[in-house]
Amino acid sequence: MKIEGTYTLNAPRELVWNLMIDPDVLSRCVPGVQSLENTEGTSYKLTLKTGVGAIKGVYTGAIKLEDLREPEHYKMLVDGKGSAGFVKGVGELDLVEQGDETAVNYTGDVSVGGTIAGVGQRMILSTAKMMASQFFTALEAEAKAIIKAEESGEPVATPKQGFFRNTFRAVKKKLS
Repeated sequence: MKIEGTYTLNAPRELVWNLMIDPDVLSRCVPGVQSLENTEGTSYKLTLKTGVGAIKGVYTGAIKLEDLREPEHYKMLVDGKGSAGFVKGVGELDLVEQGDETAVNYTGDVSVGGTIAGVGQRMILSTAKMMASQFFTALEAEAKAIIKAEESGEPVATPKQGFFRNTFRAVKKKLS
């Protein structure tokens, strides 16, 4: 099954690139990620909780990034399985600079099997598009937070760093 689309982010291409290859950012932005661990180089072990329609499950698998051409292109290989079936796919992402914005063009070929394949291609495609939209929306929020922090000189508050620690640093800085 083919998946493709374009999403435009209001952020410079270099920033978008860095966010899209950062495992911490990806673990926060990809819907349903429970864990994302680097295994070697650009290979990752992934645990994802997701579903299509009424069929939900936890999937474990691997992601590998290949053909990296910073800051414009990479290929992603995905292989996962869970109680509801399996997913295998190859996707390519191209980042196109458009002034202060970045268009991300993505194409992919995905195979699914098991119970999840029974819901039908149309349902799987609509779920994939919804998840892509959620991912890019979250990624753009990360980019906006970084841009705002750089402009104001404040630290970036991320779930990993913790809101209170960054708030404390900001208050401490103002009192100094």
